[in-house]
Amino acid sequence: MYGLKEMLLQEQKRLENIIAKVSKNRKGAPEGRLRISVDNGNARYYQCIEDRYGEYIPRENIELPRQLAQKAYDDVVIKVAESRRKLITRCLKGYDDDEIEQLFTSLHPERQKLIIPVESTFSQMEAKWYSEPYVGKTFKEGAPVILTENGERVRSKSEKILADYFFRNNILYKYEKPLHLASGMTVYPDFTFFSKKLRKEIYWEHEGMMDKSDYVMRAVKKLNSYQLNGIMFGERLILTFETEQEVLNSKIVSELVDKYLR
Repeated sequence: MYGLKEMLLQEQKRLENIIAKVSKNRKGAPEGRLRISVDNGNARYYQCIEDRYGEYIPRENIELPRQLAQKAYDDVVIKVAESRRKLITRCLKGYDDDEIEQLFTSLHPERQKLIIPVESTFSQMEAKWYSEPYVGKTFKEGAPVILTENGERVRSKSEKILADYFFRNNILYKYEKPLHLASGMTVYPDFTFFSKKLRKEIYWEHEGMMDKSDYVMRAVKKLNSYQLNGIMFGERLILTFETEQEVLNSKIVSELVDKYLR
């Protein structure tokens, strides 16, 4: 399962945060454990340190039973989280999402020609995806002609900057490839990629005039249409924004590429 390693790493981090948080709360907890006795619907609390039955906790001391109950709960949480964290650590040791693929790609090219891999490699899948023809969105008559380094026409200087960045970094994309949503609506993402992590398409929308109210309204409608069709921001939808004062930030672009397209 591609992306499993990333999921395991995220879960490992979550568990480590839980352990750190609970361990911090655990400091200063009172001695012993809590015993609860219920008689006719009335609960009585006892603090057990050495005696199994413990010492009765007066009703006015409401904090001590809470602290002892919290302590017992925290102890169990730490135990379970530690156990799960150790299990994940063992799973991650030597694990690689691409291990089966690497058995093929590590072979000499001449040997690869003689073998049919059990699964298509990412390069094969990406090449097939990239070779599939499509009809993009048409340009209005009289619109400025802006060409990328790859000789492709785009609609704005910022889209040219993005396209040139992808081209120089050997990242295959399709410009304004139609996306037919389950709702029946068709949208034209600025850039479409075939994700190595997800083994499916992901989309990049650059919203370049966010200081113009009419543009913002159209952008919000379009972005909502993605999410209403299960394409969520931060998962399969990458977004960048721009105004006249806040231009496209190359550092943000680089970080987004590293996170989603490497």
